[in-house]
Amino acid sequence: MNTNPLLTGHDCTCSELTRRNFLRATGAGLAAAAVAPMAASALDIVTKVVPAETLVTTLHKTLNEKQRAAICFPFDHALRSKVDNNWHITKSAVADMTDDQRDLVKAIFDGLHSPEYRETVYKQVMHDAGKAGFGDSSVAFFGEPGSGKFEFVFTGRHCTRRCDGDSVAGAAFGGPIFYGHAAAGFNEKADHAGNVYWYQAKRANEVFQALDGKQRKVALLGESRGENGNDTVKLKGKTTGIDGLRVGEMTADQKGLVRKVLADLLAPFRKVDTDEAMKLIEKNGFDNLHMAFYQKENIGEDETWDVWQIEGPAMVWYFRGKPHVHTWVHIRESA
Repeated sequence: MNTNPLLTGHDCTCSELTRRNFLRATGAGLAAAAVAPMAASALDIVTKVVPAETLVTTLHKTLNEKQRAAICFPFDHALRSKVDNNWHITKSAVADMTDDQRDLVKAIFDGLHSPEYRETVYKQVMHDAGKAGFGDSSVAFFGEPGSGKFEFVFTGRHCTRRCDGDSVAGAAFGGPIFYGHAAAGFNEKADHAGNVYWYQAKRANEVFQALDGKQRKVALLGESRGENGNDTVKLKGKTTGIDGLRVGEMTADQKGLVRKVLADLLAPFRKVDTDEAMKLIEKNGFDNLHMAFYQKENIGEDETWDVWQIEGPAMVWYFRGKPHVHTWVHIRESA
C-alpha cells in the first residue's frame, strides 16, 4: 500500500480535521471569535477571509504560561533571524499543541502560500517530516501582537517560513526563508521525479538555453557557494563581484524570460509577499541581478543544471538541486 502523502493525496491530519466542527463566524468576527475545532474545508475558508497575521495573533492569545515560556521571545532575539535547511526553532513541537492550536498553525501556514500551491507545499512538508508529519514542525513568536514589532516563525525539515505583517522593515517574507524537497530519497536522479520544486530549475534552465555562446561562458561556473546556515544568504550589498551573467547584459527577450522565471519562483507564496519581493528587487535594479549555473554540481551530466542562483546587491535566490532540492531565499531593501 502506498503511504506517501504526496501520492495518496491525504494524511491522518486532514482526516482528523474533516471530523471537526466549523467555526461559525465570518469576516473580521471570525478572527476575533473564540477558537473552535475546524474542518479542513473550514480552514480553507478561514485562510481566504482572515490574514495570516490575524490568525497568528489569535494563536498567540491561546498560549498558556508553559507554552509562552517555551516559544515566545523578545522581538530582537537573535533566533528570529536564523535560517537553515533542517532545524526546529524551539524544542516544542506543533504536535504538542491542542487540536485548536494545531488547526490555527495549519491555517497560518496555508495563509502564507498561494491558493494554487497551498496543498502541494503542505504535502511536501508532510512527506519530508516523515511519520511525525506536520506535527513535527515547531514555531516561535517574537515580540507582542499589536506592538508593531511582532513575528511568527515556522520551521522544520526543508521549511522556514515567516509571518511579520511588515514588522521587519525592508525585508521580503519577514527575513530569509528556506524551502526544499527530497521526493524520492536523499539522492535524487537527474529528472528529480516527484519533486514539487524541480519545475523551478527547469524554468531557470530555459534562461540558460536562451543565452548565446558568449553569455553562457559568463553564466556557467564551477562550484556554487555551498550551504552554511545564515551565511548561505549573506548579502553582498554591491553590484560587482557577483557570480554569473548580469541581467543588464541580456537582450530584451532574455530579460523578459528572467522576469517570468522570477514570477514562477514566487508562485508558491501569497501575493502580499510576492508583491513586496518584486518591489524590493526592482528598487535595487532589475538589471543588477546576476544568473549563475554550476556545472560541477550536475546530476547525470545532462547539462540541465541542478544548481543555480539569481543574486543581486540585496537578494539571494540559491537553488541547490543536488543531492535533492534545497532553496535559500533572502530579499531586502538594502544589505
